[in-house]
Amino acid sequence: MIVELLAIFGSVAGFIAVTLAIASGLYYLSEVVEENTEFTGRLLNRTIKGISITLVLLWLIDGFPFKLTALSLFSYFIYYQNLRRFPNINLTGPNFILTCILAVLNHVLWYQHFTNPYIPSIDERLKPDFKMPRYTSFPEVASFFGLCIWLIPFALFISISANENRLPTSMGDLDGTNSKSGDEKVQKSVNLVKWIIFTSVGKVNGFLRQFGFSGFTRGQSNTNPNEMFI
Repeated sequence: MIVELLAIFGSVAGFIAVTLAIASGLYYLSEVVEENTEFTGRLLNRTIKGISITLVLLWLIDGFPFKLTALSLFSYFIYYQNLRRFPNINLTGPNFILTCILAVLNHVLWYQHFTNPYIPSIDERLKPDFKMPRYTSFPEVASFFGLCIWLIPFALFISISANENRLPTSMGDLDGTNSKSGDEKVQKSVNLVKWIIFTSVGKVNGFLRQFGFSGFTRGQSNTNPNEMFI
């Protein structure tokens, strides 16, 4: 009984730790992208071209299915269109909407391909020239998904800027401070990833305060206003 309770507690604690680690990593990457937008744009440009070449080689050498490869190449062509005004991506534009659809579609179709491999029939196996097909291992499938399916959509997501797609908030509101120039408040648009993280932390703070906890706070002195308060 105690072991089962420890397992439940450990699973919950591990999930919370992983969630906080991912949120911190996303926040850090969004900061890096904002400070190095030109370098990030060039890196994404070259990465898209490199992955496209890799997909062609996988089709020619490793016998990956032509239709799925063609779909992925078309997807990367659409991903590339988002770099024209990088990092200012129109969230309601056709390119971004199609990017989201293709990212999900690629994941689903490639997942079905790897989870339903071709199994030779008994008659085929009895042939003297039969050669057992090679099946991809888990590390190979995981590497393919991480580099060729998820990398660019994930990079585009954390690169979304609010410079032209203003979010319903400002950096001053998120930090709990209002920056003013004269009598007018200066509104600074926020990266979408930051907005999601700050909003989530705010919701958690409100939930904790209902139970008498102080929630997540940060010091009032020697604090960078761009630092996360968790």
